[in-house]
Amino acid sequence: MEIGSDHKDFFSRRCVWVNGPIIVGAGPSGLAVGACLKEQGVPFIVLERADCIASLWQNRTYDRLKLHLPKQFCQLPKLPFPDYYPEYPTKIQFIDYLESYAQHFEINPRFNECVQSAKYDETSDLWRVRSFSTKGSGVKGGGEVEYICRWLVVATGENAERVIPEIEGLAEFMGQVIHACDYKSGKDFKGKQVLVVGCGNSGMEVCLDLCNHCAIPYMVVRSSVHVLPREVFGKSTFETAVFLMKWLPLWLVDKLLLFLAWLVLGGTEKYGLKRPSVGPFELKNTQGKTPVLDIGALEKIKAGEINVVPGIKRISLGRVELDDGQNLEVDSIILATGYRSNVPSWLQESDFFSKNGFPKQPFPNGWKGKSGLYAVGFTRRGLSGASLDATRIAQDIGRVWKEETIQTKQFIACHRRCISQF
Repeated sequence: MEIGSDHKDFFSRRCVWVNGPIIVGAGPSGLAVGACLKEQGVPFIVLERADCIASLWQNRTYDRLKLHLPKQFCQLPKLPFPDYYPEYPTKIQFIDYLESYAQHFEINPRFNECVQSAKYDETSDLWRVRSFSTKGSGVKGGGEVEYICRWLVVATGENAERVIPEIEGLAEFMGQVIHACDYKSGKDFKGKQVLVVGCGNSGMEVCLDLCNHCAIPYMVVRSSVHVLPREVFGKSTFETAVFLMKWLPLWLVDKLLLFLAWLVLGGTEKYGLKRPSVGPFELKNTQGKTPVLDIGALEKIKAGEINVVPGIKRISLGRVELDDGQNLEVDSIILATGYRSNVPSWLQESDFFSKNGFPKQPFPNGWKGKSGLYAVGFTRRGLSGASLDATRIAQDIGRVWKEETIQTKQFIACHRRCISQF
């Protein structure tokens, strides 16, 4: 009898049974699920392709980065930030918090495990997760491993892979071209003219950092953008919005925020920063576009130290031609063009996730699929959204786990009584 190719693969690689869920990704979302499962008494394993937890934060962020939101909106379940942390923790402080979080809940990811595919086997009602271990951190000897489990938690998040835009002539540019994930500090660009493509929080902050290190940044603004002050009269703008949304409809909260932003920042359109027709929080909820929380870049724009320019038409050697016909000679290009989900590249499933790598159901219903499939960190609501989903996932798995544990104990007790009577 001929054995199918899937079954041949199954028998040719090492198989590991996981007595609990597999969590793919050891970022903040994956750690949050792990901590909540610990509280439920459910065993699990975490597979992480990098060699550390929170690799995005540790390896792909710039030096001056701080949390954009107050710490109470960024802490993970079951363990708050230390009291002595500032309201907006630094990158180093946040990484230290995550390291202590993993230690506190005894979460030990299997590092250097790159998941190649995950597929639900309807015959066995189990998930088959194929991983390649580059250093043998999880299984001795490295190589390819097949993990078998009942539950699969996708925690690779919204920012798994960098986005590189298609720009005519970009490959021909003679200067340095890097993505914002490879940018560390403006000290390497002192005295240089730098084109920053993107006007989100990263693009704005990179431009500000370049200014502070005596570089000359040009910021490409291709579309409309909401710029809000990080604080209004000493109070966090985000915290103010959360409070208002308890009592007022979203459209009214947006109007109040824009009024407050105008009081604090003034008009932005005359500086090349046109506001979208949709309010900042409605835009965030419907399209996932985060408003910029200004920490000083707008003042540099007003002073002419950050030059706002329109979209790029083409690039050739050391020259950049813009949509308005203007030509710039720049030394370097930094692509602050964001990230994307990588779920479609490895998860063989189409009912729960869409082609863009996000759950089809919007928040708050995008955390649970069919056949034991879960998603965390895809809410477009930051760490607070991930924490909420992590709690729900652990409770859902924990409920089934406890029911089956009770049934197993009852079966064993019954079996023992039968043997004793016999």
